[in-house]
Amino acid sequence: MMSTLLIVVIILAIAFDYINGFHDAANSIATVVSTKVLTPFMAVLWAAIFNFAAYFYFTDHKVANTVAKTVLEEYITLEVIFAGLLAAIGWNLFTWYYGVPSSSSHTLIGGFAGSGMAYAFIIGGDPIHAINIDATLKIIAFIVLAPIIGMIISIIITLIIINIAKNSRPAVAEKWFKVLQLVSSAALSFAHGGNDAQKVMGIILVAMVAGGYLPNTEHMPEWIPLTCYLAISLGTMSGGWKIVKTMGTKITKVTPLEGVAAETAGALTLGLTEHFGIPASTTHTITGSIIGVGIVKRVSAVRWGVTISLLWAWVLTIPVSALLGAITLFIIHYIL
Repeated sequence: MMSTLLIVVIILAIAFDYINGFHDAANSIATVVSTKVLTPFMAVLWAAIFNFAAYFYFTDHKVANTVAKTVLEEYITLEVIFAGLLAAIGWNLFTWYYGVPSSSSHTLIGGFAGSGMAYAFIIGGDPIHAINIDATLKIIAFIVLAPIIGMIISIIITLIIINIAKNSRPAVAEKWFKVLQLVSSAALSFAHGGNDAQKVMGIILVAMVAGGYLPNTEHMPEWIPLTCYLAISLGTMSGGWKIVKTMGTKITKVTPLEGVAAETAGALTLGLTEHFGIPASTTHTITGSIIGVGIVKRVSAVRWGVTISLLWAWVLTIPVSALLGAITLFIIHYIL
């Protein structure tokens, strides 16, 4: 039988997945709402459908395996996972409340790593060696690389589209791009679901091993991915309107053509990172893609003041989440 703490940890993980959905809904729907291709309600419904559809395609769970191995096995306990989840949920709700599109992925990984390092310190181990260095370096590298890759791909796609459509009548082109944006938005939501749901799957899997319910992380029970995809889809249905405003209008004004380019670039980048098992941030990726389409117009079309503020949130998310995870574990261990 599952222990009470294991059940609590699983419930918290599913809650985080739900919060991830409404926190990151803006990534999938911001451009399609700002270009008025879909109403806000229809946009979140559209995104939620394709978030869940990813369940049937992403079956290798490479990203989940990377997240599960963020902290070395000897430093993983249910208390460590519990503290990491509390920290991640707290930082996610804080950034959502203030409309800051921070990364849910990095929040979760930071909280988990921070609590693992704190546990290593408590038992007299080396906190630095409590985390998987290879996995951590990949994650940190893609804080920078994911938005840059998204930006480069979006610039290329935008230039290709402009050249193909340069002789088209504006009204006809606008109509076609609005149709195409439904496709590109669906592709981004599909990639978002496939990438982000797996992070929580990895946490639940390692919790079940730590709780003695599973012997190892080799075989994941089917209810875990099914539950995680359902939770993130329901979260997306709840929307995240403050962040939608930041992503859809404050970085740069986006047309349907640019929306197609940005969303396609974001989906391609996330598909690439999922293939290599790298838990990249959907938030970082689509932000870089939106910046890319803005740069094609002119560099001044991008509101760099807003962008720099976002960069600070990106840089701070992992260390702040790690600190919160460590503090939470100390409170649980020494006080509770």
